This record gives sequence, C-alpha cells and structure tokens, in this order.
Amino acid sequence: MGAVIGLVSLGRGVENFIAAEFQGLGSNLLFVFSSAPANGTRTTIQPLSTNEAEDLDNSAVAPSIRQLSQEFVLPAAVVAESVSIQLGVSGVTANWDDVRSWTTDKGAFISTEDIDSVARVAVLGTTVVEAIYGDKTFDPVGRTIRINERVFTVIGVMAEQGGGIGVLGDQNEVIFIPISTAQTRLSRARTRDGGYRVDIFNIQAVSEDRMDQAVREIEAYLDEAHAITFQGEQDYSIISQAELLNSLGSITGVLTVFLSLIAGVSLLVGGIGIMNIMLVSVTERTREIGLRKAVGARGSDILLQFLIESVFLSILGGVLGVALGWFLTWIGGQLVPDLTLSVTGDAVVLATVVSTGIGVFFGLYPASRAAQMRPIDALRFE
Repeated sequence: MGAVIGLVSLGRGVENFIAAEFQGLGSNLLFVFSSAPANGTRTTIQPLSTNEAEDLDNSAVAPSIRQLSQEFVLPAAVVAESVSIQLGVSGVTANWDDVRSWTTDKGAFISTEDIDSVARVAVLGTTVVEAIYGDKTFDPVGRTIRINERVFTVIGVMAEQGGGIGVLGDQNEVIFIPISTAQTRLSRARTRDGGYRVDIFNIQAVSEDRMDQAVREIEAYLDEAHAITFQGEQDYSIISQAELLNSLGSITGVLTVFLSLIAGVSLLVGGIGIMNIMLVSVTERTREIGLRKAVGARGSDILLQFLIESVFLSILGGVLGVALGWFLTWIGGQLVPDLTLSVTGDAVVLATVVSTGIGVFFGLYPASRAAQMRPIDALRFE
C-alpha cells in the first residue's frame, strides 16, 4: 500500500509540475510553425516568413493578437573559455522575452537596436553559463564567445527557468541572438516573398477568451498567404498552451495509472500472504474451532471470526502502508524539490477501502474452511 500511495503521489506531482511549467508560459500563448500537410494533394511546405509575421502583428489583420515574437533556430558550435558545446541557437525579436514572460537575471535582453544593426550579441541561459564558466551564478556579461566561428559579446543572462531539466527539456540550455544576425550572418534564410524564414511565431492573444478568435484570424491570413484551397492542405500548425498541457496531462495520467498497476502487484502478493497466514492460523487453531462448535458456535460465527481477523490484519497493514507512503512521498519531495508531493485524502480513503477489500477477499477462503469443519474431526486433529 505504501508503494501505491508513493507512486500515485509521484504521478500527481509530475502532473502538477507540468501544469506549473506551462502556466508559467502564459495562458493566452499560441505557437505557429511549419508542418507537413495532412493530405497528399499538397507536397510543398511554404515556410513562415518575417513579412507574414509583420502582417499578423498588425491589429487591422488580426485584432485578437496582442503581440507576436519571431524565432529562428539554427544548430551551432559554441566555443568559449576552451569549452566547446553544440546546441540550437535562437535568433529572436526584441519582444520575445515579453511574449514568453521570461526576464533576464543579469545584463539586458536583445534590443531593437541590436536587431536593426545586426549586432553580434548574445544572451545565455544558466545551463550554458555553467557549462562554459563552471558556475551558473557567474556573471559573463561583457565576455566574448564564438558561435559558428563568429565572435559575439555576451550582454545578458536569463533568469533560471523551471529549475533545470523538465518536461520541456532543459529550458536553460539556450542562447539568444538578434534574429537579423541569425538570418543573415549565420544562415541564408531568404524566402520567396522577399522576407526571411522564421521557424516559430510566438503569439500572445489579447486575452484567454479570445484565443479561438485569434486562431481563426491566423488561419484565415495564412490560408490566403500560402494559397490553401482545401482543408488538410495547411502547411502550418497552430498549438495553444492549453493543448500542450492537455496532451502532456493525458500522457502523465496514463503513466500514473501504469505505475499504480505495477504497485498493485504488491497488493496481490500481500493479499496472498494474508491468505497463507490465515490458513496457517486455521490449521493451528483446529481444536479451538472444534471446541467452539461443540459448545454451540455456528458456522457463520466461525466465518465471521476469521473474516474479522483477516480484515484487521489488512487494515493494520493499510495504516502502516499510509505511513510508509507518506514517508516515501516526503523523501521524494526532498530528492526532487521541483515536485510538490503530498498524500491526499482520497489516497488515504483508497488505502482503507483496498485494505478492507483485500482482507475480505483473501480471508474468505480460510474463514470458509474453518466454518465448514466438523466438530468431531476438529477435536480429533493433532
């Protein structure tokens, strides 16, 4: 029972952790990115572009959008302080930190002037700081790093996000540079409409209530811009923060059930153990059973006696299991501080009900054997 409670608490803690991570992104956030069409009538993918981003950021085109930030991601080799790491570097617009509700802890974020001047400046995540300088609290502002053989000056460090590695990956293993620098100096990202390729539109809707309207406005614009004629030809996808949370919540819910089923095997083993104990008890107390029947005890009295003993053993084990589960939950919370683990009331009720059920189910056979004994045979038993 302790294993069941511990694993259920772990599963719920993971679900709450996921919800907290996504709520930190904002409840009115949309992600738009290129994707393969659902049907085979269209085989080409027209990439998102800076021109499309500027149009969608116009309130006359999409009044339900508060603001839009662009993100262009490219693989890079980063070298600094005799350390070399490989990761994806994100070229972003100046409002990316505002849209994603992520602030800098040291220095400053990318500015509009940095983008206009195609500056070679970078903002690091704490994991990158630790990998390069050996200490994530180190202040690298003013130092230089090399990204794909080009020198960049560090102008800021992002505040630590999510406590490290989470369901979204290590969110702190990031480097941000001006999107114009990423698109022109580190890559050739020109598009047919005269703009530059963009990998992700991070869109903040006016409010959570207008999320659906914002999606419709985005679809209407992109369908026209990409010459989409029929449903299923869309070469882009729109995902909301709520959809991501629901999808991951379903996965973690299945994981919780799976862990509970594994722990349930221990309940089965425990129930068989109780049945064996009660069978031994019936055998050892055969003469007692015969004596009780000889003085007038009915079979139902004997049955009830052994059932009560079996249920008592099960409930006692359940109480100890709750205590063990609480201890395991406390240990888990100490080992993984980001997870909020607790033993809830329904888990305790579950422990009580399951313990009682195990006592009745596995105690019924030994009790019925005791009740069916003939007094004369029981008194003769040695």
